[in-house]
Amino acid sequence: MHIGPFIGSGSIIRDLDGYVGYAAQAERDGFDSIWYAQLMGADVLTVIALAGQKTSRIEMGTAVVPSFPRHPLVMAQQAMTAQAATDGRLALGIGLSHKVTIEKMLGLSFDRPARHMREYLSVLRALTHEGGASFEGQTFRVNASIAVAGATPPPILVAALGPRMLQIAGELADGTITWMVGVRTLETHIVPGIAESARAAGRPEPRICVGVPVAVTDDRDAAMQAAARSFQGFDRLPSYRSMLDIEGAAGPADVAVVGDESRVEQELRRYADAGATDLLATIFPVDADPEKSIARTWSLLRGLVGKI
Repeated sequence: MHIGPFIGSGSIIRDLDGYVGYAAQAERDGFDSIWYAQLMGADVLTVIALAGQKTSRIEMGTAVVPSFPRHPLVMAQQAMTAQAATDGRLALGIGLSHKVTIEKMLGLSFDRPARHMREYLSVLRALTHEGGASFEGQTFRVNASIAVAGATPPPILVAALGPRMLQIAGELADGTITWMVGVRTLETHIVPGIAESARAAGRPEPRICVGVPVAVTDDRDAAMQAAARSFQGFDRLPSYRSMLDIEGAAGPADVAVVGDESRVEQELRRYADAGATDLLATIFPVDADPEKSIARTWSLLRGLVGKI
């Protein structure tokens, strides 16, 4: 299982130098990858293009860029530019986001999200892998081509949780990226759903990239309370709530991986055994000394690279 830090909810990084420097540090410390969530701050495909100039080996992924605000042609242009800037080290993760975000915050329609994603992927994959798309659908009608010098097709990963999205991801993408998914849900729902779809479509085994909150600490109770605070609200989003329900989890804290080094390693090995190919570790502070807490978690994860 490949391991990389995941800069997402609750990140203390606020500027471009911090984002780029985090990637360089992750590479120096031997991590396989680094992942950026597209929130309401910096554009993460631009961040990755910049980080590509300061790194040489590490894979850099988006987890994830929402599809509704970006036409697939625009997404393809940005992704291929980042791919060229990183010498082929981009993993392009995209997703629907959530109805409340798309409709209430952005004022766009969230109508027929599964159809939107199927058509979006059809266009995006043609543009990135073939250089052009001629597509007539119900949501998209695209006749366009792109050419970005030095770019190769990046793997495309989809934030897929529900059955229809897992089917679409298996048929048209290279894997999935999850969040708020525990081991039981991964093993019984996510992996079988996407793997069966990929096999039926004659595609390779999909990547299963699992985003997990992680904290190494001797005070597990305090860590659970910190996780509940740090990730509050995710359980009110329907797609995540359904995953927590499959897991039998009351809230986000119940799928956080917390404890001392031995316990955290054991839990992460369970994810690998359940089918995770990539761990996207969201490191969050839990102790009175946040920097020490984060460093302890970073150190454990660093030591696990290549061993799980």
